[in-house]
Amino acid sequence: MTPLITLPVAAEPGSGRPDEFPAYIARPDGDPKGGLIVIHEIWGLVDHIMAVADRFAAEGYLVVAPDLLSSVGIEAQVGAELSAIMRSPDERVRTEGQPRLRDAFAPIQAPEYGTWAVTALRSSVDFLAAQTGIDGRIGVVGFCFGGSYSFALAVADPRVRAAVPFYGAPPDLADVAKVTAPILAIYGEDDQRLMDSLPEVTAAMQAAGVRFSRQIYEGAGHAFFNDANPHAYRPDAAADAWRRTLEFLGAELA
Repeated sequence: MTPLITLPVAAEPGSGRPDEFPAYIARPDGDPKGGLIVIHEIWGLVDHIMAVADRFAAEGYLVVAPDLLSSVGIEAQVGAELSAIMRSPDERVRTEGQPRLRDAFAPIQAPEYGTWAVTALRSSVDFLAAQTGIDGRIGVVGFCFGGSYSFALAVADPRVRAAVPFYGAPPDLADVAKVTAPILAIYGEDDQRLMDSLPEVTAAMQAAGVRFSRQIYEGAGHAFFNDANPHAYRPDAAADAWRRTLEFLGAELA
């Protein structure tokens, strides 16, 4: 079993939300280049995300990968089962699995969950900010669900100095002016819902003075970076996105 640490979170009184959450920590050899929060997909803190955290640690970053979903019942094993249902080539499996998928993801639609998740992410920033050698150099990278929450953290916490959301839904456009970090947003061209909203998002970022850049990969769709998803994974796009992410973080957290 992969060892996790537990971090505190200031839950709203009476919200019913937990006052702590697990997180995976990946440490570099030697002094860190900076600290990173790596936020998982909708499937939770699965092996793929911990492997991504390890890759960033190998590049010199101290990484926190918070588990934001086990508190609503989506632990790694459950996330893998839900993912297998959604990706099944058997239409009957997908159809019969829809009630389970709806029930599993219903709790994260509640506003109080979103408030708790952002508070937990700010606790992750607290953890990194207190570590030796970080010196305020903190960034966030997230995928899918985690991409959306990367945007949300950039809105909520000015200590974040760089954000890289992979195929994440943007924040409420009225909140864009609160972003102080530069953003590199990464998309697959075939991710139609996000592509449809991107012009409006780009215009809002520019109007707010946010340093917002975007990278779009032709022939790629949602989750193209996930090498554990053979249906979506696009190795060439993933390799280039990794290179660009490291260059961006290296420049912004230097």
